Amino acid sequence: MFHALADLNRAAPADFCAAVGDTFELAPWVAEAVVGQRPFASVTALHEAMMGAVRAAPRDRQLAFVCGHPDLAGKAARAGALTAESRHEQASVGLDTLSEEEFARFHRLNDAYKQKFGFPFIVCVRRHTRDSILNQFERRLRHDAATEFATALQEIAFITRLRIAAKVTGEGMPRVDGRLSTHVLDTHAGRPAMGVAIELYEFTGDRAHRIATAATNADGRTDAPLIGGRPLPIGRYELRFAIGDHFRSRGIEQGDPPFLDIVPLRFSIAEPEGHYHVPLLCTPWSYSTYRGS
Repeated sequence: MFHALADLNRAAPADFCAAVGDTFELAPWVAEAVVGQRPFASVTALHEAMMGAVRAAPRDRQLAFVCGHPDLAGKAARAGALTAESRHEQASVGLDTLSEEEFARFHRLNDAYKQKFGFPFIVCVRRHTRDSILNQFERRLRHDAATEFATALQEIAFITRLRIAAKVTGEGMPRVDGRLSTHVLDTHAGRPAMGVAIELYEFTGDRAHRIATAATNADGRTDAPLIGGRPLPIGRYELRFAIGDHFRSRGIEQGDPPFLDIVPLRFSIAEPEGHYHVPLLCTPWSYSTYRGS
């Protein structure tokens, strides 16, 4: 349910806390700490105030708050004992459908992490692919305790920023969405390539699974972004363009079989809130790309 910021600014304190209190995992005290700071000029200011309350809290309260977050793909997830927000977030990256081998790997990493730091591993899963989450696990296990606690709080800031943006509307929305787009230019003809079939794949380990399909319009672009309206998950991707079919439709001699048929572009995303424009410039015998914006 969406709440207008203007309405929240003038709501009774109890109604304000009821509306946004669950955006911070099992910590209604965060909303209670900021209700007296109203009115908020923007949705971003509301979120920053709530994170400010967390950062200003005594260390024991911060630690209890961090410890209230669930393990990734942990036993609580399998038992269905997560909050609705955490369950949805973990499912968004497939952590609810792990194989027994994958579940065991997450379990080992969770245990190693908690043994070293004394609190659960926290990452904003909606900003990552499964591979990236595992890479984060391995890298962050090398941190010292102070660095890792600060990292955990920053990840909570990313998580709660998305939750606030999904719940509150108004001026100054926080930046939470990225965009992946493409276009195809037929440099042989000197014009956009229309009707080129495109597939987008995401990599998990060495396996690629298709997550989007599209075809270019008269401008050589897709009608909608290949990924949009959400963060771009950090990870490895591949675009596949059916260039052979395009040049066959133009009656261009390419050889049999054609020199270029399906053109793959493999790339990585590192900025979840960024705009990645990955175009293809092609002839029947060559192609190039670049990162636009």
